Amino acid sequence: MRLLVAALCLACAPAFAADSKPFDPARYSQEPTECDRLAAHPDDPNRVVSPGLERKAIDLPKAIAACEAAVKADSKNPRLNYQLARVYGYSGQGEKAIPHRKAATDADYPQALFVVGFITLNGMNKQPQDTCAAADLIRRSALQGRLAGQVGFPHYVLSGTFDECPVRKDWAELQRFLDAAKAQIGGDYYQGLLVENLSRQVQARAAAK
Repeated sequence: MRLLVAALCLACAPAFAADSKPFDPARYSQEPTECDRLAAHPDDPNRVVSPGLERKAIDLPKAIAACEAAVKADSKNPRLNYQLARVYGYSGQGEKAIPHRKAATDADYPQALFVVGFITLNGMNKQPQDTCAAADLIRRSALQGRLAGQVGFPHYVLSGTFDECPVRKDWAELQRFLDAAKAQIGGDYYQGLLVENLSRQVQARAAAK
């Protein structure tokens, strides 16, 4: 077992595979806009305002106007595109959100990778359902250090959700995701139990190979 854990626990190795590069927020303006103040998600690790707003606290008409203006002024900024997609989605305009979701995920924006992966998996908010596209997005969110992806991707792999998809499903990589998640959650008891349980399952599957 000690050798197995040593083989799996490659947290010392880079988390990034050859098919992924770390998202660099410095490539885009980090100047807070009215869109950021009105539409940033509290769990977005790349938000430029704190603490962000939960859905129920967002003034949707104002946020949409602010984010439309912000994206018009800075059309390639994935943070602003994600936030515009977020408020379009909350307002029932999922079709209008789709190109902005794509702009954010094409730029590997970590928060968008997970959120769009999740709604693609479930076919929510006018996003076409596509399990394998979702698998790719959620794995990429894990590679980019998004906690939800680091926990979610191993969960979906273990549950068989992505069995028919060509996405990479490597036990050592899954363990790296979970090790990174454990470092992020700190002392949170319930999240710690979840990560510990997933880690045991990954190690058991790896040992059975």
